[in-house]
Amino acid sequence: MGERPSWDQYFMMITRQVADRSTCNRAKVGALIARDKNILATGYNGAPAGLPHCTEVGCLIYQSRTPSGEVEENCFRTIHAEINAIAQAAKNGAMIKDADIYITHTPCIHCFKVLINTGIKRVLYEKPYKLATLDDLRRYSEVALVQVDV
Repeated sequence: MGERPSWDQYFMMITRQVADRSTCNRAKVGALIARDKNILATGYNGAPAGLPHCTEVGCLIYQSRTPSGEVEENCFRTIHAEINAIAQAAKNGAMIKDADIYITHTPCIHCFKVLINTGIKRVLYEKPYKLATLDDLRRYSEVALVQVDV
């Protein structure tokens, strides 16, 4: 038997499985919210429940510019994994204040702002994604951003 995974590795491995449910054509992202070694909610990126998914009808891509002038592309159809996990927790009455969130990729700046407001204490991720865009918020926030090697 191999070495037993840490709790962070364990939750990140589950988060990878959650990402497999993603219906985004561009990236499969999963999220898992846990507190006290218990899973409170999960989420993956995809369309709202009951609505057509990008894998079925295509993406609704729009472009925007960052303050530095970089062009970003996003999809109107997709809800990010972090927001879906937060919505699942709210729907089921799970308090996520002081919890951790595990995400396959670092959150976008919009999701990071929401995570700050929910009272999440740690954001754990496997793969960095536009990490530099979070620098300003991280400077003023007490939310820890931690990379997990699996």
